[in-house]
Amino acid sequence: MSRHVIVTGASRGIGAAVAQFFISEGDAVVALSRSGSAPQGCAMSLAVDVASSESVNEAVKTAVAANGPVDVLIANAGITRDGLAMRMSDEQWRAVLGTNLDGAFYCARAVIPSMIRARSGRIIFMGSVSPFYGVPGQANYAAAKAGLVGLARSLAREVASRSITVNVVAPGFIETEMTAELGSTSDEMTALIPMGHMGSVADIAGVVGFLASNPASYITGQVLAVDGGLAMGL
Repeated sequence: MSRHVIVTGASRGIGAAVAQFFISEGDAVVALSRSGSAPQGCAMSLAVDVASSESVNEAVKTAVAANGPVDVLIANAGITRDGLAMRMSDEQWRAVLGTNLDGAFYCARAVIPSMIRARSGRIIFMGSVSPFYGVPGQANYAAAKAGLVGLARSLAREVASRSITVNVVAPGFIETEMTAELGSTSDEMTALIPMGHMGSVADIAGVVGFLASNPASYITGQVLAVDGGLAMGL
């Protein structure tokens, strides 16, 4: 049976790979991104700023009207504004928290009512190993991604009785357009990975797909690292 899947930050990178995974499964995928662009095959693509609760609420309302209750939400949208904490501006801090943490909350809050009515649902937040490993210059990013863990576990307890699961996927160093621009820093980070190489967006999409599947129906409130062993023991 086709599921109604919403993916945020779906225009490129991990988000695009996740959207393509669910499209290949025959699901109706609604792609949300600032640009409004999305992989071919999406049922709907909407331009949304997830840091705006009004924008998120309107998008989810449109998606539900077209495709029915939301079965799966992947809150993947995220940005970076790196810099050492002592030099980090208020704008750098708030921009990252606004998109990466507030945005995930707004999206989850918007889809939960339809999931509760259906007594079923999967919410998956795209976290990071950053808050567990400790990456200099990413105080804002790490704080936002760490916040997703607390958010997921609180929500998991709130909605578990309605057969809704809430989990966090925590990618490590993944080969994307962003990491391709790091140059020698990329080689230094790769050397820290026990498996000796960066992960692919397909690695992340496959794990997300599993958490959204029936075999994962008894998994909730968990953080699943996909990092080649980088943050082993998180």
